[in-house]
Amino acid sequence: MNAPAPLPAKELAHRCDAGQFAFATTDEIEDIGVIPCQERAIGAIELAAGIDREGYNLFVMGPAGCGRHTLVRQRIEARAKGAPRPSDWVYVNNFAQAHRPIAIELPPGRGAGLSKDMARLVDELRSNIPAVFEGDEYRSKTDSIDAEFKERHENAFSGLGDEAIAQGVALLRTPAGFSFAPVKEGEVMGAEEFAKLPEEEQQRIKGAIETLQTKLERLIRDTMRWRKERTERVRELNREMTLFAVGHLVDELKQRYAEWPRVVQYLDAVQHDVLEHDDNFRKSEDESSPIARLMQQEEPSLRRYQVNVLVDNGAPDGLPVVYADHPTLQNLVGRIDHLSRLGTLVTDFAMIKPGALHRANGGYLLVDAIRLLTQPYAWEGLKRALLRRQVHIESLGEVYGLVSTLSLEPEPIPLKLKVVLVGERLLFYLLQAYDPDFGRLFRVAADFEENMERTPETSLLFARFIATRARGDKLLPLERDAVARVVDFGSRISGDSRKISSNMERMVELLHEADHRARQAGCATIGADAVQGAIEAQHHRAGRLRAQVQEAILRGKVLIATAGAAVGQVNGLSVFDLGDFAFAEPVRITATTRLGEGQVIDIQREVELGGAIHSKGVMILSAFLAARFSGNLPHALAASLVFEQTYGHVDGDSASLAELCALLSSLADVPIRQCFAVTGSINQLGEVQPIGAVNEKIEGFFDICQARGLSGEHGVLIPAANVDHLMLRDDVVAAAAQGRFRVYAVRTADEAIEILTGMPAGLPQDAGIGTQLGLNGRVAARLRELAALHREQPRPGQVKRIPRSHAKPNTR
Repeated sequence: MNAPAPLPAKELAHRCDAGQFAFATTDEIEDIGVIPCQERAIGAIELAAGIDREGYNLFVMGPAGCGRHTLVRQRIEARAKGAPRPSDWVYVNNFAQAHRPIAIELPPGRGAGLSKDMARLVDELRSNIPAVFEGDEYRSKTDSIDAEFKERHENAFSGLGDEAIAQGVALLRTPAGFSFAPVKEGEVMGAEEFAKLPEEEQQRIKGAIETLQTKLERLIRDTMRWRKERTERVRELNREMTLFAVGHLVDELKQRYAEWPRVVQYLDAVQHDVLEHDDNFRKSEDESSPIARLMQQEEPSLRRYQVNVLVDNGAPDGLPVVYADHPTLQNLVGRIDHLSRLGTLVTDFAMIKPGALHRANGGYLLVDAIRLLTQPYAWEGLKRALLRRQVHIESLGEVYGLVSTLSLEPEPIPLKLKVVLVGERLLFYLLQAYDPDFGRLFRVAADFEENMERTPETSLLFARFIATRARGDKLLPLERDAVARVVDFGSRISGDSRKISSNMERMVELLHEADHRARQAGCATIGADAVQGAIEAQHHRAGRLRAQVQEAILRGKVLIATAGAAVGQVNGLSVFDLGDFAFAEPVRITATTRLGEGQVIDIQREVELGGAIHSKGVMILSAFLAARFSGNLPHALAASLVFEQTYGHVDGDSASLAELCALLSSLADVPIRQCFAVTGSINQLGEVQPIGAVNEKIEGFFDICQARGLSGEHGVLIPAANVDHLMLRDDVVAAAAQGRFRVYAVRTADEAIEILTGMPAGLPQDAGIGTQLGLNGRVAARLRELAALHREQPRPGQVKRIPRSHAKPNTR
């Protein structure tokens, strides 16, 4: 089997050809209306926004930075623009049950009008009603009523007094009330004088007083009834005068709002309440509540005639598009505020505040999924509103019985809107799996692409996007070489030379930094040097940890050999992911082998520093060794694998090829050249599988070798399937072109071990019979030797037989 040759330099980076662009700068190309190459997501958005069916809400998923929010808002706002406005909603006082305010729907813009009309009505009543009651007509009628009842009162008591005098008894008025006393010649008799009267006369006077007392009591009851009657007549007069002041004003409003029966019913209730509480409008400013004067607020008794405009859609035509950036339960469904008065919390319908669902009713509500799910009870509140198709304002205390005080119970408002959740794919799949309501409420998913195909057509679309953002953000125009460099940057962060990343946020950050560098240099356009300088500056800012790791290797604190050869030792490549920045450094992997029971010990796993995927890789290479080399023989191998000088968690199977090569080297006793580093995953058939971060791994080993001096022997072995992913730095490509650094693409473990050892691997089918022609044969021979030793070892509980000639005689 012949080892593969190093890859040519042109295979190490597929640069974008600026010559394919027909423009000189981005000023010459037109804008693009949408983010390119997201047709799948756009179709889902259009479906969810266009279909008028229950449950067709939208979940937008994809990685952060791919333009999810931007594209959704573009498409939603374009559809909402020019559409008929939804209704206004107002809350008014329920005069029959004040704790249950009434919700009224009005055409767009009419809610504020009703509020102004009611405020104007109250102002007019505050002047008209006092004027009516201060007029001569009212005064004349009240005087007439008072005179009538005064006359009735005086006549009644005068008649009783005359009757008493006729019987020798006087009716006396005292501070304690009325009383009767005997009189003689017009003078009240004293007790002694009364006692001197004949017994018969005394009995007559006592009987007369008892009779008069009964009549007096009846007269007092009549007086109280007359007083009540007078009060009723005055109240009726007040109602009549108040109706005179308010009737024509309310009738005018009823005619104006005759098309809306609920408004007419409310105005009737207002008129009735004003007639019952006309004295509230007759108070002077000096008589108003001291609390109201102190807080410069309207008297609470008059606040009940206000109109609380909850939703005002009086703006230009178009459906509301609301983004809930802080989706707590109250921010979604609304809240009821309270006011502290003399140590007591009070509230009324005017303190009802809308939530995002109210403002978006009839239109679209955009919510970030992770923010929604991390707010207590917000997700459940949103689901309740969507399932009930109405918004019910409720506090957490009421929902979960934490408080028992009586509060407002506003009438629910019917809900009809589209909810758009934006989040990661993991959230979508978790909700779909564990929340039975999710599938009923969010029937459409818009899945954003992480990468777009890199073709001349998509590259031009990408250039148009760059031009659009440059003009929108007031950046300098980009030269076509700069555009090509940005395309290369997009391919690099996508990890695939045939694709361009859809992470538009990172692209825009790069454009902003390149614009800054170009302006500092006094350039009129952004060139490729400015873009490259911005990329290098980003790497330098994030490279503190990389510099420390490289320093530790170069100073010998971390042992990494880049020259010579060693048995059972190979350079693997470890990746450090720091979010938007990743780098790789070589790590020494060692293997030891000995007689055993077929166990390969993964030291990382034994000390709980290895992840499940890494352990899986070790088990796969163990199965490959046993299947290829042991066959029907006992697999009498004990081996240990370790990542030297690693003190943190290790995961992933990209080092399984390097670990296998270290094991083969130890078994065959053939040294591995340390000028190479290896990355790749292995399967049970010995095939090398692709891995991630291939560019970072190659560059990590290159940097160490370059710092020590490139000899022309240094290189990295990568899976052949990763060749399409190569987008290496210019200095790595230049070194490869000069023959100072090499990259090999391998398809099998045999190809890898041949490059690493310089010894032919030999055919796999020959290895099983112990051929000595190649490395595989040496491994098979060693395993046969271990199997033979294993057979000679006693089993547990088995006594080793001693030859008869060596047996000692029995001396008994």
